[in-house]
Amino acid sequence: MTLITTTGLARTIPCRDRAGIDMAIIADELYSLLIPLESERLVVPRSCVAEVVRYSVPDAEQEHSSWMRGRVKWNNQQIPVISFEALCGSSEPVPGRRTRVVVFNPLGGADDCPNYGILAEGFPQMVKVNREVVVLDDGYRSPEHAPILCQINMLKERALIPDLEAIEARISAELGTGT
Repeated sequence: MTLITTTGLARTIPCRDRAGIDMAIIADELYSLLIPLESERLVVPRSCVAEVVRYSVPDAEQEHSSWMRGRVKWNNQQIPVISFEALCGSSEPVPGRRTRVVVFNPLGGADDCPNYGILAEGFPQMVKVNREVVVLDDGYRSPEHAPILCQINMLKERALIPDLEAIEARISAELGTGT
């Protein structure tokens, strides 16, 4: 999935709605969520997020990587929760009062990936993303093997665009459901 081209916002972004129906977002302007992490921010299309819920301590799973924090109950199912920072090789923040779980609808690249949560350090902010406010940061280099497509500058904010398909593939592989 590519959200940004060298000239600005790409026009087509694959996503699934809450019912799991494939859809494409075609627009010059995209409602997005700016998700606060400990020292970075992620920006994702709003339609890829099912819900933002209060943090609860995940049920730990012993045989998983440190970035897989465990599972929490959401919508009558147990969903995996990850630390994006730990997935990128950084130290993971200690959850606090402001910590939230951003629940994502899977894109469908890994058909066996369930809904999943990413820990956020606060409530995401709704933003409109368009060509006038987004500039690709050509100088940014993501850590090796980090699921990051690129970094952008939006007005006075800088944000990372995560590679949601890569994240879902890693979750599927970690859960033993990947192909």
